[in-house]
Amino acid sequence: MKHLIKITILALITVSFSSCNKKSRPNYQYMPNMYESVGYEAYQESNAFANGQEAQLPVEGTIARGYKPFDYKGDTDGYNLAKAELKSPLDSTQIDPVRGKELYTIYCGICHGNNGKGQGKLVKREKILGVPTYDDAGRAINLGSIYHVIYYGKNSMGSYANQLNEEERWQVAAYVMQLKADLEK
Repeated sequence: MKHLIKITILALITVSFSSCNKKSRPNYQYMPNMYESVGYEAYQESNAFANGQEAQLPVEGTIARGYKPFDYKGDTDGYNLAKAELKSPLDSTQIDPVRGKELYTIYCGICHGNNGKGQGKLVKREKILGVPTYDDAGRAINLGSIYHVIYYGKNSMGSYANQLNEEERWQVAAYVMQLKADLEK
């Protein structure tokens, strides 16, 4: 009799578990919002705005948070103007040569070389040509011109404005000036 009760209980448990297993529908979801999120339409029609859409262009003259406009154009005149009058907002206590070197090595050293002689790995492998050394007599570079070139790029060098924020660009410019001084010794 005891065996019959045990077999009956075991059969009921097996039947109840197998009856819950239905291949045509998934199992229970304990947090359904994580599996099936509520869809919101970002560009849905709305009477709240003049053109009927919620996504709007920013007001003219708006400056994004954390962004400071750069008042020099990306052409030769802007370069010359930046070279003549652009000064670093960082004072001598804010300049960190270790950080400047680290950023320079990451972003600039591959082409310009870690010592500023224009012999980076890409130049040595002849992937790019014509990277001058920082101590060239014909290149009278200063902090303003370096910052402008980092911001806009020049010749075959592209802009690094998206990779480096304003403070980091000034750190790199200060480090380039240090490399230039070391090469001119």
